[in-house]
Amino acid sequence: MAEEQRGEASRDAVMTRIGQVVMLHRGGDRDEARSRFAALWEEIGEDGDPLHRCTLAHYMADTQDDPADELVWDVLALRAADRLAETLAGARPAGQGGSGHRRSLALRAFYPSLHLNLAADYVKLGRHAAARRELDRARERSGGLAEDEYGDGVRAAIARLELRLDEPTT
Repeated sequence: MAEEQRGEASRDAVMTRIGQVVMLHRGGDRDEARSRFAALWEEIGEDGDPLHRCTLAHYMADTQDDPADELVWDVLALRAADRLAETLAGARPAGQGGSGHRRSLALRAFYPSLHLNLAADYVKLGRHAAARRELDRARERSGGLAEDEYGDGVRAAIARLELRLDEPTT
């Protein structure tokens, strides 16, 4: 049990570090945030915690200047989320609580945003069919969103992007 708690504390420390870099980015230092995310990505490693990889890649995408690079990071975030979902599905019997349950709930709320970001990337790249496909996936998964500020924001962003996709091209 103590080993599990130490593992949880370690994972929390990584999430704290990711959050600190997010704050740096939101404060306007995009280049430094990108550099720190890259270093943290290397530290986490390919076999690192999928939640860390998902979260970091999700935010790293926002620091990219090139939409193609942004797409690469958003795809990495989705792959890590899928890996986490597979791990969680095989890790515990249904109905059990604990950190796995919390991760599962967080992941369910994160998926619509991951697909929304991919849709936005595809719009930037002029790939409207792919954008529509990802937007549909975001909407399908939005049922897992809570009725709160985050959920409302994601649902509103889905609606805005849908309107943008429905506009006739000139």
